[in-house]
Amino acid sequence: MPYLQLIHYSMLSLVLCPIVLVLGCGGSDSNDQPSSSTDSQFESDTLAEETVTFRCSEALEQLKIIYNNGEEAEQFSIVESLGGGVGVFDYDRDGWLDLIFPGGGTFSESTLEGLPTRILRQSAPEQFTDVSYAAGTEVVRHYTHGIANGDYNNDGFTDVLITGYGGLQLLSNNGDGSFSDVTDQVGLHDSSWSASAAWGDFNNDGFLDIYITHYVNWSIENNPICFNQDGHRDVCAPPDFSGLDDVIYLNSGDGTFTANREALGLSPEGKGLGVLLADWDEDGDLDIYVANDTVPNFFYSNNGNATFTEKALISGLAIDDMANSNGSMGLAVIDLDRDHRADIFVTNYEEELSALYMNLGGSNFSYESRQAGLNRLGKLFVGFGCVAGDFDLDGDHDVVISNGHAVRYPTNGELKQEPLLLINNDGRLNRMNAVPSSYFGQTHRGRGLATGDINRDGQLDLVFANILEPAVLLFGEVQQPQNRLLVSLVGRKVNRDAIGARVCIKMKSSELVEWTTAGMGYLSSSPNELLFVIPEEEVIEEIEIMWPGGDVSSVSADYLDLTMNDQGFGHLRIVE
Repeated sequence: MPYLQLIHYSMLSLVLCPIVLVLGCGGSDSNDQPSSSTDSQFESDTLAEETVTFRCSEALEQLKIIYNNGEEAEQFSIVESLGGGVGVFDYDRDGWLDLIFPGGGTFSESTLEGLPTRILRQSAPEQFTDVSYAAGTEVVRHYTHGIANGDYNNDGFTDVLITGYGGLQLLSNNGDGSFSDVTDQVGLHDSSWSASAAWGDFNNDGFLDIYITHYVNWSIENNPICFNQDGHRDVCAPPDFSGLDDVIYLNSGDGTFTANREALGLSPEGKGLGVLLADWDEDGDLDIYVANDTVPNFFYSNNGNATFTEKALISGLAIDDMANSNGSMGLAVIDLDRDHRADIFVTNYEEELSALYMNLGGSNFSYESRQAGLNRLGKLFVGFGCVAGDFDLDGDHDVVISNGHAVRYPTNGELKQEPLLLINNDGRLNRMNAVPSSYFGQTHRGRGLATGDINRDGQLDLVFANILEPAVLLFGEVQQPQNRLLVSLVGRKVNRDAIGARVCIKMKSSELVEWTTAGMGYLSSSPNELLFVIPEEEVIEEIEIMWPGGDVSSVSADYLDLTMNDQGFGHLRIVE
């Protein structure tokens, strides 16, 4: 039987936090706006009774974390368009979630140089300090894009993989607040242009492997001159380049990795921007979904021995309902209709709908974007980061999308675009209209996006990474009476992060299901903590966990002593 730890947080320190202002989180014109402790309120005609509020983190705003894409060099490189992500994780195991941001880089006519990766330690609720120098993250190898967090050596401390142009960088967590660059020692010799990455144990040996998406064959020597419809020189489009092959690095268990591709069944030339790992067919092993740019997406079904069968087309996941390939970027697992099956949400380019693929079981999916109401959003958004979670605390999954154009001089949509909060109303996703002075009411060059209960109040928060604009942390502040339970899993026989697990909360008259996944968002990494909203009339009778590999264990009501705090929130850590 797994054993439990009930984690308590001091709510007094939350009460004593200073009032946070909207100043700076609303965009470049925020200095002319009245200050308020509420960042945004959302209302819609269809959900007029609901109010979702966020509060902007003043501490993060003061630190001015900015991703630089190097466009000041006027190279008009497609490298500039990808942007950067964000990682949310507890790197020092003090119970408070910390933040890590890649810095991007700069251009010259003959080289690209990386900018420092910054890590922000949360030492108390909502109190952040830049510890990048002491942690050793400022020394970078390459122009950087993405963050993938995972405990690859099962020592209990989360490590960091950084992707980018020119290669990878693996920072091994020393457990003392610092990291060591072990890229060469572990065998991550990867010189291709990497975008997103995701950790997962593909062969169920207990050690995390890593999937790396590679984008296109751009180089300083292969940087064609392109113009938009108005005659402006601009970033060239993905079809102007051939794609690069993705790769899986298998963890040998001794601290080293071996690159594999063809032997595992990976397809060539995908133009990959996003990768998402989950056990969609619930057979005990991790499957892979890859968001490709302008070519069909990949869906790799795990054969059970770390070899894969690519079946996106026959599974209904390769293209949209008009048989078109999309410019896909961000990915999230969502259970829109609450049928306890993991659906897939994909953000796409302008003139394309965000894609919702509903899981029908048996590795079969149905494209349901129009049925979910996504066609009502229009087609001018360029969607990058997306996360799914219960942001209004009503028991179902909602979606947040970070938007911003990929080119410098768009002829259709705007360069800066509003982010979207889509509230789930019985399987329909309704856009909430934001207060104009709020972050959601302003436009941004949005890219990476992560979520987690960062200030430990039982609500999901959001971290946005933007191009040439400070990153923003929004704290969820929804007033709902339901109890909330945050569940963390720790593997012992399986990978310590328990990526690929399924957790079912069984109650008197209903059940709630969540999955531990990897790769949600875009170039970003969120903690594997599962938030459950317990209806007022319900009582938890059992928690059932299907661990990676297929073993099932449960925690009965006799062993559950879930004493909620005054805000109706508890955090349960279940160790295999």
